[in-house]
Amino acid sequence: MDLATLALFLPACFALNMAPGPNNLLSVSNATRYGYRTSCVAGVGRLLAFAGMIALASAGLAVVLQTSELLFYGIKILGAAYLFYLAFQLWRANPEAEAQLATKPVGLWALARQEFWVAAGNPKAILIFTAFLPQFVVPGQPITPQFALLGAMFLLLEWVAICVYAYMGLHMRRWFAAPRGKRIFNRCCAGLLSAAASVLLMARRA
Repeated sequence: MDLATLALFLPACFALNMAPGPNNLLSVSNATRYGYRTSCVAGVGRLLAFAGMIALASAGLAVVLQTSELLFYGIKILGAAYLFYLAFQLWRANPEAEAQLATKPVGLWALARQEFWVAAGNPKAILIFTAFLPQFVVPGQPITPQFALLGAMFLLLEWVAICVYAYMGLHMRRWFAAPRGKRIFNRCCAGLLSAAASVLLMARRA
């Protein structure tokens, strides 16, 4: 893989990583509620889900998802239902109770699991890997090492995006310090998650 290909891939990939979506919104919300470090560590769950999707795309197994209408819509419905569930939890969240929880250790495993299922519940993600990454594979060179390198760079840039969105959430926590402000912020996030779930429900196979 030459430098010209990498020069095209890196900005395009980072733009994709930084695009607002359910997982990035979750990073903002987690940083606002539990802190910057907790939100960044929880993002490992998202990286694991994406790593599995990249492996599937590399193995060509994404074709199954593209050709199986039942599987695609099944994953889509489950993913949207989970987003609606998270939105419902945020809408009903008690800011006073959250302030008490902030002084206690937060279950990182639970937050990482949230990130994982939000990422895994979007069947469009694996189709993005199938359509996006192969565009930067140079013909005539070994495909597997190139795909592995592109996938590793995607995950690294995704980690940067997680940190950036968590940093945004950290500052938002200062802006919405009062219970009333936290409630407004939580409900705005709930509305955006519900909107993301609605968009996911309308998604069609390419």
